[in-house]
Amino acid sequence: MTALQKQTLDQGQLLKRQKILADFGEFALRSDDLDSVLTEACRLVGEALDTKRSKVLEIKRGEKKLWVRAAVGWTPNIVGLQLNMDQHSSETYAIKLGQPMVTKDIAKEERFGVPAFMKRAGVVALVNVPIFVPGRKPYGLLQVDDVVPRQFEDSDIQFLRTYATILGPVIDRLHQVDALKVSEERFRLVVENARDYAIFVTDAEDRIVDWHEGAQAVFGWTASEAAGMSASKLFTEEDRAKGEDQKEVETARREGSAPDVRWHLRKDGSHVFIDGSTECLRNADGSVKGFLKIGQNVTERHRTERRLRQNEAFQRMLIGGVPQLIWRSESIGNRIWSSPQWEQFTGQAVEDSKGLGWLETVHPDDHAAVMAAWQDAEAKGGLDCEYRIRRGADGKYIWHHSRSLRSGESETDWLGTCTDVEELKELQSRQEVMVAELQHRTRNLIAVIRSLSEKTVRTSTTLQEFSEAFGHRLGSITRVQGLLSRLGETERVAFDELLAAELSAYIYDKEKVTLDGPPGIRLRSRSIQTFALALHELATNALKYGALSAPKGRLTIRWQIERVDGDPPSLYVEWTETGVQNMPTADEPARGSGYGRELIEKALPYQLRAKTTYELRSDGVRCTILAPITFDA
Repeated sequence: MTALQKQTLDQGQLLKRQKILADFGEFALRSDDLDSVLTEACRLVGEALDTKRSKVLEIKRGEKKLWVRAAVGWTPNIVGLQLNMDQHSSETYAIKLGQPMVTKDIAKEERFGVPAFMKRAGVVALVNVPIFVPGRKPYGLLQVDDVVPRQFEDSDIQFLRTYATILGPVIDRLHQVDALKVSEERFRLVVENARDYAIFVTDAEDRIVDWHEGAQAVFGWTASEAAGMSASKLFTEEDRAKGEDQKEVETARREGSAPDVRWHLRKDGSHVFIDGSTECLRNADGSVKGFLKIGQNVTERHRTERRLRQNEAFQRMLIGGVPQLIWRSESIGNRIWSSPQWEQFTGQAVEDSKGLGWLETVHPDDHAAVMAAWQDAEAKGGLDCEYRIRRGADGKYIWHHSRSLRSGESETDWLGTCTDVEELKELQSRQEVMVAELQHRTRNLIAVIRSLSEKTVRTSTTLQEFSEAFGHRLGSITRVQGLLSRLGETERVAFDELLAAELSAYIYDKEKVTLDGPPGIRLRSRSIQTFALALHELATNALKYGALSAPKGRLTIRWQIERVDGDPPSLYVEWTETGVQNMPTADEPARGSGYGRELIEKALPYQLRAKTTYELRSDGVRCTILAPITFDA
């Protein structure tokens, strides 16, 4: 071949390859399908090098493998075949060096191994050209094969390098197109299925230009009806009158976004509550392009929250008006909330009452019983117990009745109350005292009447004399009982009147009795009964065993008002018996113990907060009572 002929051949080959590059470029611009583009690339490169056989291998990320993405001149099942990126393969070496690797004849190739399937297919010569996408990131290989030994010329290699350089950006663009399609499809699915979300776009003048299906579902206008409509039309008349529509747009224009949480207007005139925002869209030069508006229809949630707030306010009003201490607890008394009344009564902060902190206000002697009641409540499904709670104002422990049930369907949430039962406890105690006193007084009254009758018989000479004296004494007893029967009335009785009424039934010889104290000290009704019972017991015992039964016995009763260190006034009473012979011994407990003494030493301190003493001396009893009172001088 002459030089001219070779030059002519080279020029023809160059023109052919230039045309192939142009054809590939046009195809790549027309197609968005990567597989079609890669297959056409294989066909054209095989045609350019007259091999009719080529393929594209793509790197499988993270697996160190190559897989055949496209092929021409091979059987169809070759696509998808995977190859290990062996360190001794020409494919791996080409990618590693970033340069084409040529094997002219695999029979003489000593540098690299050749995959068995290629040998079976009759491949004799091949060239691997690395493909890089922008950023010099390896995508894979363009591999051209021939079935005869071949001396790939430098022009062939340079053409393949150029071809691979063009192929890389094309692959990258198609990857981006695919990613964009996926993103757009995802966006479309989100927008079309977000039926509670109104998503639309307005122009710089806030006129609607893009109206999605969610917006139609929320507001009622179709896309054709909404196109060109001012977004202000979606605002209520009240908000438009206040300029809220313009304020929202101006805020978004100035700050980039603006909240849109308010009632809006639907096509049919009804209102819908939107929770959303308005975002300002800008051109590359910073000018306003329009506004993106996204809002969720939360009408039902808004109405539900409003009703919930109203119910909570009503509940707070109810709880605030209830006199009980209200609380919520989890299992075993683990408190999670206390009402304001708890803090007002105990002085303990609500936060401090949480968990088992509330036990700090419970009387130490009641802790075990309270926790035992909670253990039983878990099994019974309800709590019902009484214990004492410390009052913050004065530190006094007040009896409360605590009840609780599980709250609703919850297995661990308990709602309970503590009710002040201090007065009820006192009433019950007084009732018990009254019942016991009634029984005891009845027995004493019979004994007194018997004693009076015996004494009257001994001092009477005739039946008429006995009848008159005995009747007089029975009358005195009747007057005392009448005075005691009025204890529930509102009027007050002076202590000296009470004392005189009580003693009049038992004193026959006034010379034996000395009374020393100021008149007119009026007692509260609740104090009268207790004082009367105490005086009755002392007088009855004095008549049975003491100074009023002894020939030389004497009884001295002194009383006065005492005030100590600014405390409320107290009535001090001193009952002293002398001249009594044969006082009862330890084996004769009638005078030294029993109901009368228990009344003085226990009932008076509990009911009247009194301080008392009771002494059995050798010649008679000495008893003192110091009790707070409210009095009228």
